[in-house]
Amino acid sequence: MADTSLLKFVEREQAYPAKREPELRAEDFREIADRYATTEAEDQAGRCSQCGVPYCSVHCPLHNHIPDWLRLTAEGRLREAYELSNSTSTMPEICGRICPQDRLCEGNCVIEFSGHGAVTIGSVEKFITDTAWEEGWVEPLVPGAPRGQSVAVIGAGPAGLSAAEYLRVNGYDVHVYDRYDRAGGLLTYGIPGFKLEKPVVMRRVERLKAGGIVFHHGFEVGRDASLDMLRQRHDAVLIATGVYRARAIKAPGVEADGVIDALDFLTASNRKGFGDAVPAFDDGSLNAEGKHVVVIGGGDTAMDCVRTAVRQGAASVKCLYRRDRANMPGSQREVKNAEEEGVEFVWLSAPESFVGGETVTGVKASAMRLGAPDASGRRAPEIDPAGGFDIPADLVIKALGFDAEDLPTLFGARELGVTRWGTVLVDNKTLMTSLDGVFAAGDIVRGASLVVWAIRDGRDVAATMHKYLKAKAATGRKAA
Repeated sequence: MADTSLLKFVEREQAYPAKREPELRAEDFREIADRYATTEAEDQAGRCSQCGVPYCSVHCPLHNHIPDWLRLTAEGRLREAYELSNSTSTMPEICGRICPQDRLCEGNCVIEFSGHGAVTIGSVEKFITDTAWEEGWVEPLVPGAPRGQSVAVIGAGPAGLSAAEYLRVNGYDVHVYDRYDRAGGLLTYGIPGFKLEKPVVMRRVERLKAGGIVFHHGFEVGRDASLDMLRQRHDAVLIATGVYRARAIKAPGVEADGVIDALDFLTASNRKGFGDAVPAFDDGSLNAEGKHVVVIGGGDTAMDCVRTAVRQGAASVKCLYRRDRANMPGSQREVKNAEEEGVEFVWLSAPESFVGGETVTGVKASAMRLGAPDASGRRAPEIDPAGGFDIPADLVIKALGFDAEDLPTLFGARELGVTRWGTVLVDNKTLMTSLDGVFAAGDIVRGASLVVWAIRDGRDVAATMHKYLKAKAATGRKAA
């Protein structure tokens, strides 16, 4: 007998979890929508067409078994759905919250193409794993049989945490070294709570600690130990530091007080959320309260900045982006959320200079237009000679993306190979760097990208490190 809970996309409309009203959600840093009730999740999962070629899975960097756990959810088999979701991802509830589903799985859903609205994959994934935590289905991390080998992971962001978990499961002693006082990297300090509440991250970190992974907080490679010292101490090393150097704007006045980097702004806000003392926030330097804020950029980081500024009580928030809405790299859902909360987008605009002398008082902007396609196929922005305008600003936030830091210099490892972009050079198959036993993964290899890619990279590099360490044990070689 056919299962009547599936293939309901024609008669059942797409329905995301209800969002709180904009004026209410702009008052705090809570996530803007609750998760589904059980019946709602089952109903929405039942819209999946169970197509023979699941483009949702193809376009998921983790290649999650999406149609299968949607079917299990529709049938009320939630524990099985969680176990299947968890089998390919170390952080499914985090991906369900912050992955740009409109560009990945949901954006490539077959029924989206048919005009019926994509299955709400991310919201169902969040529901499945949050339910698993509440019901006690998330099992402790159980280390594998001890192998007598240890691994150093430099960086406690998504790539490093993902790799650390897989390596610990395979029986290795795992030590995670991170410059911050809390693990999580951008998950903790870069992404605002209204997209990812911090207890969601911390419970994952606590699970890793309970499984025997040792965290060394406030540890900077190059200051507290050189890369070579870690190589002497461990049998293999993984570099998963991410990319944190803000891309510069070359414009007069950019050094003025009040022109700040996005990550400094977001980190200060998240630290305040933890209850930390943040002098630069308290003195107003990194606080948007009462100010006219201009954010420059069109990616997800820019969206995080404009929506954080709203919640801090900014007098006005504008976002300048040099292309139009259809060509921006950030999530269209985030743009819609920001507009609902009062953010004004100034499309086809770019800063020409920052005015005000020592302290910024405004942005002189150039009007832009889209010219011929560039090497990537996108129409390149160019200055429109017919336009130009001024925007008052007390705080300007630069959110133009990130580049790799000079790790060979920072780590005291001049022999560490890098690409012409400054990212770490690796063997594409093994992900090993130019140094024997030193691997790299995440943004430090591919440049700034999505959290879901970093999680996948952590999974992949753990597999190649496992092969390397087994071969090393078989030959009796010691640490480098």
